[in-house]
Order: sequence, then structure tokens, then C-alpha cells
Amino acid sequence: MGKAAILRTREIYYPVLASFGVPANLVTIAILSRGYCGLSKCISVYMLGMALADLLVMIVNVLVYYIFTYHFPLSFLLHTPVCRFVLYLTVITLDLSIWFTISFTFDRCVAICSPGLKTRYCTKRTAAIVLTTFTCAIVFKNVPILFMYETMQIIGNVQWGCKTDPRFAASPFGSTFLLCHVLSVGPVPFTLIFLLNSLTVRRILAASRARMKLRGNKGAHEQDPEVVTRRKSIILLFAISGSFVLLWITFIVSFYTTGLTNSNSYRGDRVNPAYIATEVGAMLKLVSSCSNTCIYAATQSKFRAQLKEMAKSPWGIMLKLVGR
Repeated sequence: MGKAAILRTREIYYPVLASFGVPANLVTIAILSRGYCGLSKCISVYMLGMALADLLVMIVNVLVYYIFTYHFPLSFLLHTPVCRFVLYLTVITLDLSIWFTISFTFDRCVAICSPGLKTRYCTKRTAAIVLTTFTCAIVFKNVPILFMYETMQIIGNVQWGCKTDPRFAASPFGSTFLLCHVLSVGPVPFTLIFLLNSLTVRRILAASRARMKLRGNKGAHEQDPEVVTRRKSIILLFAISGSFVLLWITFIVSFYTTGLTNSNSYRGDRVNPAYIATEVGAMLKLVSSCSNTCIYAATQSKFRAQLKEMAKSPWGIMLKLVGR
């Protein structure tokens, strides 16, 4: 894949992604806000939070960073202070998308593995507190990003562009921050998702075997409503967390190969394998921010019904939501 091919792919890919991702997440937010999908209030809050985070990813990372800043190189977005803030927002939005997914996975693990804790933890109020806490923590955790970049060039006393400040990466604080950031977007999320899903599967299999023994031969001829409910819940959980892992894995591998502070050094060499891997990883990870709508439509019959209703009368539903 040469320079021209990569540039053509970027020019087509990101506008198409934005044209699908932004409306898809807006529709998901509108449907979940109505509360007619047959989901518990707790699950609805987490799914709504993930949809909001994904919408921010589409707006900040795709529209602003990958489309506007590249297609309008002389806009105010390339002024160094604005550029720093945009980079800061791109990290925040991706962190929110990652950790909201983990918080949802943890909630489902508690609901299935700990019935005693479920009544206290798996509530709408707790879900709102968890998402708010993660948001505040992520906003403050990434403040050093604002000091990580320096001016690329000065034209007419105006600072333009951003590049990694080597002094920041070499300082004890900067190196510690980068290490924590690397862990928070790679090993920690993947490990947590794997462990939580493993516990969930183990609990479901044990519970299913116990219920089959209690039901005896009857279970071979009739469907157990409890098993059916659990199956639907686990399909939704695994579809969300599984797609997240698959779409992020390429970016994580290239991230550790090229390094956070060296990723920009390949932009001048667009046929370098490291650059190509970084670009492909970035493309795939952003798909995860518009895939949940497809997952909900594929796994939730009531969500599909609401989607069809919205397709028939979108303005009426929007007016109802505004009225609320």
C-alpha cells in the first residue's frame, strides 16, 4: 500500500465513517432515552452512556481531528493552543468509550455472578454515579496531555501545529504518565474484559447445569425462561465486549510497536509498515464507536421495533423527546 493509496483511503473512509457513526449514535441515544426497549433502567443508563461516548468520538476524533484538521490545514484548529486542546479531547473521548464499556461489563458480571450484590449495585442511581465518576477521573487524568505537545512552527508570530515535546517524555513525571496511559488503553482494559467475561461464563454454565438437574427430563423438551433470559443477556454482553476487543487489537499492537511518542514520526514516510499499521489500527478502533447500534439492532428485538418506528416517523419521536 503506497502513499497515494493511503491518502485516498483516508479521504473516503473517515467521511463515510462519520456519515454513518454520527446519525447511528444519535438514533441510539433517542431510542434508549424513550425507555421502550424492554431493558432494565440500569442497563439502559450504561448503554446510553456508551452511545454518548461513541458520539463524542465520532465528533471529536473523526470529524474534528481526522477530517477538519487534515482538509483545512490553515484553519484555527491548527493553532497550537487549539491543537493541544483537540488532542486532549481525542484522548478523553476514547478513554470514555473504553471505560464505559468496561463498567457495563462489570455491571453484568455482578448481576449474574453475585445475586446478593445485584440489588444494591445494579441500579439506575449506581450506574449514573459510576459513569460520572469515570468521566471526572478521565478528564483530570489526562490533563498532562495539554503539556505534552510543543509548537511545530511559528509563522507571523502565530504558533502553528503540535508535536511531541521530547523533554516531557524524558522527565520522570512525563514517563510515568505515559506508562499509566499505555496501561490504561491496553493491558488493563483487555485483562479486565477477559476476566469479567470468564467469570460470567463460568457462573452461567454452572447455573445452567444446576437448573437442568432440578428440571430433570422436563428441561429436555421445554425451554427454560430463565435460561433464555440469561442467553439474551450474555449475547448482548459478549457482542459488545467482543467487538470492542477485535476492533481495538490492531491499534493496541501497533501502539506498542511504534510507541506513543513516536507515532507522529512516521507521517512523513507513508509507506513505512509502522505508519500503515498505525493508520489501519486507528481506522478499526474508531469503527467500535459506531458498531454498538448494529449490535443492538441484531440482538434486541424491541430495539429493532423502535428503530423501525423511528424510521417511519422520526420527527414525531424527536418532538416527544424534546418535549420531555
